[in-house]
Amino acid sequence: MTLWPGPSPLWAVGDWRPDEIRLVTLRPGAPAEVTTGAPADVADEASDQPGTVRLAVLGRCGASDPELAAGLATARGGAVRHLTTWPGSYTVVLRTGPRSTVLLTDLAGVLPVFHTPWAGGTAYATAALPLADLVGAPLDTGHLAARLACPESPEAVGSGSPYLGVQRVAPGHLLGLRNGRAHVSTYEPERGGAPFEREEAPAVRELTRALLESVRCRVRASGGGTDRPRLGVDLSYGTASATVALLAAAVPIAPAAPSVDHPSADGPSAPRTGAVKGSWARPAGPAPAGPEVLTAVTLRDAAESPAGTVAELPRLRHLVLPSTLPYAELADPGAGLPPGPLTDEPGTALVAAARIGSRLSAGGADHLTGYGARQVLDGHPARLADLVRAGRARRLAAPVAALTGAERAAATGVLDTLRTPLTVWRAAHRLARARYAEALDDAAVRLTVRHTLAGRSLGEVSAAELAWCVPGPAARWLSDDALSAVALRLRLAARGPVPAEPPGARRARYALHRHAAEYRTLLHAAEQRGQRLHAPFLDNQVVRAARMLPIETRLQPGARHALLRAVLTGAARADLPPDWGRAARPDRQGPDRDGLRLAADGLAELFRAPLLAEAGLIDLPAVRAALAEATDPAAAPPPGTLAGLAELVSTELWLRRILARRHGSCWTGLPAPERPALARPA
Repeated sequence: MTLWPGPSPLWAVGDWRPDEIRLVTLRPGAPAEVTTGAPADVADEASDQPGTVRLAVLGRCGASDPELAAGLATARGGAVRHLTTWPGSYTVVLRTGPRSTVLLTDLAGVLPVFHTPWAGGTAYATAALPLADLVGAPLDTGHLAARLACPESPEAVGSGSPYLGVQRVAPGHLLGLRNGRAHVSTYEPERGGAPFEREEAPAVRELTRALLESVRCRVRASGGGTDRPRLGVDLSYGTASATVALLAAAVPIAPAAPSVDHPSADGPSAPRTGAVKGSWARPAGPAPAGPEVLTAVTLRDAAESPAGTVAELPRLRHLVLPSTLPYAELADPGAGLPPGPLTDEPGTALVAAARIGSRLSAGGADHLTGYGARQVLDGHPARLADLVRAGRARRLAAPVAALTGAERAAATGVLDTLRTPLTVWRAAHRLARARYAEALDDAAVRLTVRHTLAGRSLGEVSAAELAWCVPGPAARWLSDDALSAVALRLRLAARGPVPAEPPGARRARYALHRHAAEYRTLLHAAEQRGQRLHAPFLDNQVVRAARMLPIETRLQPGARHALLRAVLTGAARADLPPDWGRAARPDRQGPDRDGLRLAADGLAELFRAPLLAEAGLIDLPAVRAALAEATDPAAAPPPGTLAGLAELVSTELWLRRILARRHGSCWTGLPAPERPALARPA
């Protein structure tokens, strides 16, 4: 559907609900006009005078019509950051006159924007694949190598996408188009020496307000009109999903408004007073409906998790589903390429699509989750170095002591328990003193000599995370050519400007971006048609509120559970069990190990002649040896093996699906371009 015409038209393509498209138009000398849904008649190009300003808000936005109108009036003067402060998760497009357009991404990275040169101008979209089809872009194997080698390093991944020539706008940035020319700038500046923090109490109050508004704007949505329950919550794991469920259950929901064509027979009738003839005989209206029931979905292997303790609330209808293992699609080696949706980018959700889809199929039309809470609320280990740089090294004592206690509980050995405090302490001070260019050069050398993260204890793994650039779990199986290409990217980035952001805050921010990108792939892979999967913790205002929390608070042992308890207490839910957040958690890697072993034959067939090896990205004998070790019930794979194999398998599946499709199928009328073989990374 066309949202506005002109030299820079805007189209909405796909499964959109009417209330997910909100348009605001402000013309000179006239008040702002706010509409919801697709426009009935699209104004012609001549109606857009130079002073006409248009705003499109696409997605779930909790702003009222007056707030949208006021936001557009303010944006007319050049300010745009306030357009990202409303509750919800949405994309903002602002057009001033007929030839100036601005698109804003979100802070987490769930809603990216892509652009590429085309026809003497710039084409943009919220997905990269349609742009690649439009310009006939081949796959960028260098970008795929960087994603596998250093997925959380912007110096390696850059601003590219899996398609050559299609660029991604980074989270917290805007894409400006003026007469067809594109420029990218930031609207959320990096925090330099003075972190944007508050005291703990006001920061927790702000977090409570932001999370409540994010949940409320989803619960009070109109729904998709499907045959599934309108509202659902995911109680699969953890206190984060339980917190979202409790907040959603506390939100009162107004009855749905009757449509004009079919007025509701259950609507309230006028009171019977006898003043009108026959009013005493009028039938009484129905009793007010009770609160709407939320469908709470739990996997059987997580039914006893902390989230399961809230599943007996009166307003929740609890469903315990049988568990589906990851890699279930590959269990049959003779089935060929497993069916599945084509995602915009590769992601580990591809190997767990059946497991995730089984939960979503039983969920509501609006299904709320606690996805992203760990990355938003927890303190990244690299934030320890920020404490040292800020002169607060004494605050390292509690996090380091917590690591020591975890080592003792894991029974990794007395020597590891004694070594952990000193190892982490030294690593934090080393990162605080490290220079950016030297750190990137050192990371390039480590990649070239295959010195990857292989820590045996929790302390060693945490100490290895204290660096400017850390290789990913799949880096150990990449080919020499792929590692050399990524190392060259790091060396070139080392000659660039030094970031103003502290190393710990930067590492935490890009870890969040990577997690949000995985969530986006999960949406593409498992979301049902007509259904919306929501992650309130990844909303802009929740991310901003979490950044106000002091570093010391986020680095404390059990900080996330304590913060969520404080949020619920602020929302008048003080009846939590005493062991909230302290109960034993299920083994997260158990289903991955079982799924790998069950799909051992299918994985062997998948890597008999993989496209990753054809592109020169992996060391195939090393990958086969790692698969054999991971699928052996008697073997204990090293840390990071399961995560690394999930990235390799998902990338291989994505490559096969992307090459099996008809190129250009996103558009009609395009000529079929040549399809060259996969090129090796340069």
